[in-house]
Amino acid sequence: MCYEIDSRIVGIMTTAASTTRAPSAAPPRPRRAVDWRVRFAALSLIWGFSFLLIKVGTGAYAPFQVTLGRLVFGTAVLAAAMAMKRQRLPRGARTWAHLTVAAFLLNALPFSLFAYAELTIPSTLAGICNATSPLWGMALSLVALAEDRPTRLRVAGLGIGFLGVLTVLGAWQGFAGLDATGTAMALLASLSYPIGWIYVRRTLAGAPDSHLSLTGAQLLLATVQLAIVTPLFTSAPTAFPLVPLLAVAALGALGTGVAVLLQYGLVAEVGPTTGQMVTYFIPVIATAAGVALLGEPLAWSTPVGAAIVLAGAALTQVRPKARE
Repeated sequence: MCYEIDSRIVGIMTTAASTTRAPSAAPPRPRRAVDWRVRFAALSLIWGFSFLLIKVGTGAYAPFQVTLGRLVFGTAVLAAAMAMKRQRLPRGARTWAHLTVAAFLLNALPFSLFAYAELTIPSTLAGICNATSPLWGMALSLVALAEDRPTRLRVAGLGIGFLGVLTVLGAWQGFAGLDATGTAMALLASLSYPIGWIYVRRTLAGAPDSHLSLTGAQLLLATVQLAIVTPLFTSAPTAFPLVPLLAVAALGALGTGVAVLLQYGLVAEVGPTTGQMVTYFIPVIATAAGVALLGEPLAWSTPVGAAIVLAGAALTQVRPKARE
């Protein structure tokens, strides 16, 4: 999913890790075999289709089972990447304690909430709810990050964004036709991401370990959390339908494993500002996929509200230029 790792935090963690090594000279940046624009498009498609894959997966498996499978496949991809680069898991009990909290807030909780939400709401709505994370992040920064004070433009973006949410939900119709519980779960999942970002920013930004090592450990811990919870609330599946199983595998391997690697590569190459622009393509792709492939209904308020949400989210990311 698009908010597993905040691009700004990726930049902070990468910088912090690199400064601990103190190289004598900065090595030349390797030329990528695939242009960053192609990888940007691939990342947008992968994360945009994640909501469709969740919908297909929950058609045959319990939400916790979908989340557990997703994490298993995603962790396997990152473990393979770590093995290829000969990187180790982080050391230190304090780091692992912080990663345990981060795994819950950024993976186990939001993944599970989205899976449960899509039992009763369309994948298109889930994708649009996911796009509200920057709005929640902006609201939380008002009280949690003294160094990230908002400007009038960003506050205006916050208001515009939540106006878009009300438009998507059809507030003038009394939210008729929407499942309140499912929608609330999707919005809570979106809220969980910025809470996790702020926690990581405050506790792990200066960690000496590489971003790949930290993320691999984080996904491993989230997998353990779901492995404990899933048997307590679900029974083992009696059948394994192929299409839903492939959807869960793709959701984990691509949407959680490969996508994280793509995002880190993009942030390292073009910077966090450009890297996080993928956020604005995800609800568009999620909506198109849900309507075209799942036959989900599309009212006029959905694309209009989504456009307003994205406009507001874009404004919340505008920061004043530093004075020289």
